Amino acid sequence: MFYHLFYPLKESWSILNILRYITFRSASAAIFALLISFLIGPWIIHKLKHLQIGENIRSTGPKSHLKKKGTPTMGGVLILCAVLLPTFLFAKLDNVYIQIIFLSTIWMGLIGFLDDYLKIIKKFEKGLIARYKLAGQVLLGSVVSIWIYNSPEFTEIRTITSIPFLKSSIFDFGILYPAVIILVITGTSNAVNLTDGLDGLASGLLAIAFTVFAAITYISGRVDYSEYLNILYLPGIGELSIFASAMAGA
Repeated sequence: MFYHLFYPLKESWSILNILRYITFRSASAAIFALLISFLIGPWIIHKLKHLQIGENIRSTGPKSHLKKKGTPTMGGVLILCAVLLPTFLFAKLDNVYIQIIFLSTIWMGLIGFLDDYLKIIKKFEKGLIARYKLAGQVLLGSVVSIWIYNSPEFTEIRTITSIPFLKSSIFDFGILYPAVIILVITGTSNAVNLTDGLDGLASGLLAIAFTVFAAITYISGRVDYSEYLNILYLPGIGELSIFASAMAGA
């Protein structure tokens, strides 16, 4: 949002030229996300404890897990705020990659919220039934694949990918590309969910992963760097480094 509001004023205020640099906006998003987590996080945790919104432990699980009953959950609300707000403020909102990642993040966030709501508020021990979760993930993958197929930005690259740093490593999935998108979305989302478990183990791993993603998307969005490193050049994808930086900061 800041880019759209203030960058057109660069002729009057030369300092606003700094908004053209993805590196500046990525760093700003990471710092802003970190501040949101530090400043709002304790308040949200206190509020969740006050409302007695805590982890329910299955009676069939290991006895060692029982001591974790009541651990505040629904922390995903904090993560969503800490990621989406900085991205909204510092990214180019007309960028198709940002639009897709916004849709995907909100969609998966709603699935996670519904799962926690059913477990904690409605006292359904299993939360959202697995097949409904899977259906939501598959539906998102289908929507994203249709979006990519029908967006002019992806005309020449919509079904291809490459292995970074290797020459002549372009693969065209053809008609299988929608299935690949669905597989990636369902696989990664469930992998993160399993990794997170009861102890929130995913946060540290995600910080590392998204730091790498920020670097890769930035490089892939630049003609010079992507050509030198044999990474597929994707015009405009550099904006995703802002989202990735916010995720790492959160």
